[in-house]
Amino acid sequence: MKIVITDAGTVFDERVKADIFEQFGEVESYHLLKYNEIADAVADADIVLCNKSLMDSTTLAKATHLKYVGVFATGYNNIDLEYCRSKGITVCNAGSYSTKAVAQHTFALILEHFSRVREYSKFVENGGWQRSDTFSPFITDHNEIFEKTIGIVGFGSIGQEVAKIADAFGMNVLFYNRSQKQSDFAKQVSFDELLEQSDVVTVHCPLNNDSSKMFSAEQFKKMKKTAFFVNTARGGVLDEQALRDALDNEIIAGAGIDVLTVEPMEGDCPIVGAKNCIVTPHIAWAPVETRKRLIGIVADNIKAWQNGNPINVVN
Repeated sequence: MKIVITDAGTVFDERVKADIFEQFGEVESYHLLKYNEIADAVADADIVLCNKSLMDSTTLAKATHLKYVGVFATGYNNIDLEYCRSKGITVCNAGSYSTKAVAQHTFALILEHFSRVREYSKFVENGGWQRSDTFSPFITDHNEIFEKTIGIVGFGSIGQEVAKIADAFGMNVLFYNRSQKQSDFAKQVSFDELLEQSDVVTVHCPLNNDSSKMFSAEQFKKMKKTAFFVNTARGGVLDEQALRDALDNEIIAGAGIDVLTVEPMEGDCPIVGAKNCIVTPHIAWAPVETRKRLIGIVADNIKAWQNGNPINVVN
């Protein structure tokens, strides 16, 4: 079989390689195909593997031999499932591979805000400690997260992992979820109650019609002035200009953002230069161990499909 990887640059590097897929046939790998390049590249493919490349009636029009699309992600909104179904193309995703990593990154952002490690480190690098007349120079406030309240929006696998970490830190844990969920230590509340009571609000829900721009000016105004907002989910759950306004006008105290509506970040993105905003480049999911786990899941999906017992099928 011929396997085409359309956006290898979003998954692989010198530490995480695509060699595992050579067991299934000839592998043709592209760093990052543009939309108008995909159709020709996958025309003779039996299997297409992609992360965020759009797979629709245009890009797959010439792929008459295509039988399988494997997604290097949990989300699959870049795949036209109806079209694939009509052509008998099986689509499989990779669920839960990054749960631990995203939860870890969520707390990296939270701890940076409350502990101010970056600011203190910069102070030392610039010789500030050498010039200090005390052994503990208080150059900026830093705070405990113990007994603070964290509000988790979306209580799936990642949200629940975040809750476990928060509980270990001694935080009070609230969560909002559209359906009822059970937890031994987290309390399910309404969305408004979560916004009003939380010192940290962190988003872990999928992007869909219900969650699109669910955080706008109205929601930020309901939050505490001391609240810290975290988004490691999808950029589209957030009105970025509303967040910028909330930060610059001190409606909330800060934000940690790993995802944007348009990625890579554009020069006119409202988040650029926002007050007290920590931004990372959609990297929460991507530790080396996590990406190795991911490609293992994708390879196992192909094996199961080949054996006639497909798993993680989304169409």
